[in-house]
Amino acid sequence: MSDTFITVVSGLPRSGTSLMMQMLAAGGMPVLDDQMREPDDRNPRGYFECEAVKRLSTDSRWMSDAFGKAVKIVAPLVLSLPTAHCYRIVLMRRPIEEIVASQRTLLARQAKAGANLPDERIAELLAKQLAHTEHWLQEQPNITMITVDYHEIVMQPQTAAADVNDLLDGRLDESAMASVVDAGLYREKSDTSSFPKK
Repeated sequence: MSDTFITVVSGLPRSGTSLMMQMLAAGGMPVLDDQMREPDDRNPRGYFECEAVKRLSTDSRWMSDAFGKAVKIVAPLVLSLPTAHCYRIVLMRRPIEEIVASQRTLLARQAKAGANLPDERIAELLAKQLAHTEHWLQEQPNITMITVDYHEIVMQPQTAAADVNDLLDGRLDESAMASVVDAGLYREKSDTSSFPKK
């Protein structure tokens, strides 16, 4: 795997970032995962997270270990990526209503209170946040990016695997990537797709 760039999987929480990390790992890419967040019934195969990522805006020294690997970075934090490095970014997209529903369910299972706002307002804020992040990423000369719809992964995992592998110079095992997709883990579904306008 190339050590000239860092692969970043990003998106809003509950948009399929953990699934994409799982696909990359299955395809043969090393991933940054400190395993501090244990799997649960929402992500039974793991979250593929690294605690150091949360400090990206103030401390990016850990990124020296990320070249040639994949790291999951939530959408708002990618705005803090150091400009000295080159990145290949897989930005996950999912209908906002599904993201809000999934976040509500996760918080309820963790016995945590969510934001004291109507779902419609939360959806509006999340859509704006993702649109801002995507626009920023497209403007960066050190970033090559594709967007991947969560629905596409579930419905056509081989196609999604091929698209991601193309971004990463064709070095991954696409069949292995597609094989880890479990449509049974796709729980919150919406009838319409409300992706932010590009």
